[in-house]
Amino acid sequence: MKKKSNLIWILLALLPFVFASCKKEQQVSGLQPVSKGGRADLAAAATTINFSGYTWTVKDSGNGTAGPWANHWSSSNVFVDANGFLHLKLTKDVSTNTWKSSEVIMNKSLGYGTYQWKIDGRVDNLDHNIVFGLFNYSGTDLHDEMDIEFSKWGYPDNNKSLNYTVWPAVGVTTPKNVEYVQNFTLTGDWSTHRFTRTANSIVFKSLHGHQDGDTNLFATKTWNAPGTSISKVSMPVHMNLWLFKAVPPSNGQNVEVIIREFKFTPL
Repeated sequence: MKKKSNLIWILLALLPFVFASCKKEQQVSGLQPVSKGGRADLAAAATTINFSGYTWTVKDSGNGTAGPWANHWSSSNVFVDANGFLHLKLTKDVSTNTWKSSEVIMNKSLGYGTYQWKIDGRVDNLDHNIVFGLFNYSGTDLHDEMDIEFSKWGYPDNNKSLNYTVWPAVGVTTPKNVEYVQNFTLTGDWSTHRFTRTANSIVFKSLHGHQDGDTNLFATKTWNAPGTSISKVSMPVHMNLWLFKAVPPSNGQNVEVIIREFKFTPL
């Protein structure tokens, strides 16, 4: 009886630690770590929007921060206008002296095919602390991701602000990722950007103007497997506008980018 009584007391003493552990897991499980600076997506945002025929979750970190780089994320910086165009904004909240970023995450996973965005905005002239991203991402850090990003990554003299990146499939550790960077100057406010995924290749393209063909192509890059690890996982689409290392724009100006259309053409 004494041994049994001692066992009961031991179990009772451990209960607070068990509950504390469960609570910690619940808090951590709401965040999904991501590549390129520890991007993290809030798993349960309250707001959704409809854009280009898909439903998207709008990222909102409330009064706190979330990755990448401990940015503040606000659902107020995302809206779809009367024309059906998606607006992503980066703004300063003067009441709290904080900058608010924006992101939307598709509530559906897509696989092989062409992912295309028609953009309205001078993404070639973004402040060097700003990142604008269009990408596929599965939720596994440093894996299963294809990015089109516009950023100078904090360096004002960096003239190569167009970035294509492919992160390898889960289980592949070398190479960690492949990247292509290029300088560019748009001929107007409109540009089109796309990548095509197959089981064995990925092809990136960027073009002046809004179009579905290859006229006015100014950048392209192809990677092929097995030389490059290319994920075969279906995954959601993300679009975001944020601050690299959470450093405010050097010019102190708010930014707005308009995505007129996202189109997915399956193979």
